[in-house]
Amino acid sequence: MNRRTFGLVGMLAAASIALAACGGTPGASDSSGTDTSLSSVKGAGAIVFATEGTYKPFSFHEGGAGALTGYDVEVATAVAAKLGVKAKFEETQWDSIFAGLEAKRFDAVANQVTVNPDRQAKYELSTPYTVSQGVIVVKDSTNDITSFTDLKGKTTAQSLTSNWFTLATDSGAKVEAVEGWAQAVALLKDDRVNAIVNDKLTFLDYQVTNPDSGLKVAATTKESSESAFAFRKGSTALTQAVNTALKDLSADGTLGKLSEKYFGQDVSK
Repeated sequence: MNRRTFGLVGMLAAASIALAACGGTPGASDSSGTDTSLSSVKGAGAIVFATEGTYKPFSFHEGGAGALTGYDVEVATAVAAKLGVKAKFEETQWDSIFAGLEAKRFDAVANQVTVNPDRQAKYELSTPYTVSQGVIVVKDSTNDITSFTDLKGKTTAQSLTSNWFTLATDSGAKVEAVEGWAQAVALLKDDRVNAIVNDKLTFLDYQVTNPDSGLKVAATTKESSESAFAFRKGSTALTQAVNTALKDLSADGTLGKLSEKYFGQDVSK
C-alpha cells in the first residue's frame, strides 16, 4: 500500500512516456468525441485490466508460477462477469501502468490505485472497493502503547521511504530502518523495536497466513485510504457500468466474501 500512496511521482513521469497501443479496446472516445468506452468493451467481449502480478495478496502468481490470482484479480473478474464480458489481464510494472492506460494498451487498472485528488483530476476512478487505515502493530504482551501519542520515545521498524516512516516520526518515535514488512516483524518479535506502523491490510494479510503470530493492532488512524479501479479520462460510460457492478457485488455479498478470503474481514467498505 505504501507505494500506492507514493507512486504519484512515478506515475506522472511514466505518463510522459509514449507507448504504442497494443491491446485493450479503443475507448474512451472516437474522433467525434462520443464516449465508446463501454460499447468497445462490449463489442470486444472482454475488458482488459492492467495489474502487476507481483503484488501479493492483490495480484500475484500462486507459488510464484501458478495462475494469476489475488484480491484485485478476483474483484475485477467478478466485475467483468457483471458486465457480461470476460476479464483479461495485462501484467506490467507499476511505474509504467498509467502510461499504458493512456496509450490504450488496457481498459482499466486493477492494482490498488489509491484515490487522491491528483488521480481524480487525471483519470476516471471507480467506486472504491478497498478501504484501509494506518495501524500500530505490537506484541500481544504490550500494554503501554494504545495510541499514536504513546509512540513518543519508543522505537518502531519502518522503511525510510514510506509514509508510515513519516507518521511514526511525527508521532515522536525513533525509527529502526528496515527493507520491508518481514524484516520489521522479525525485529518486533526479537524485542529489538517496540512497534511497527504500517497499513492495516498488510497486517491482516499477515494474520491470515500466521494466525498465531503473537501480534496485535494497538491503535488505528482516524483517516482512511481508499483504492479503486482507474480508467482513461472520458471513459464515463465504462466507469459508471463498473460502479453499478461493484454496487451489485457489494449487495450480493461477493465483495465481502472475497475480503474475508484474503484479509479475514470485510475491507471492501
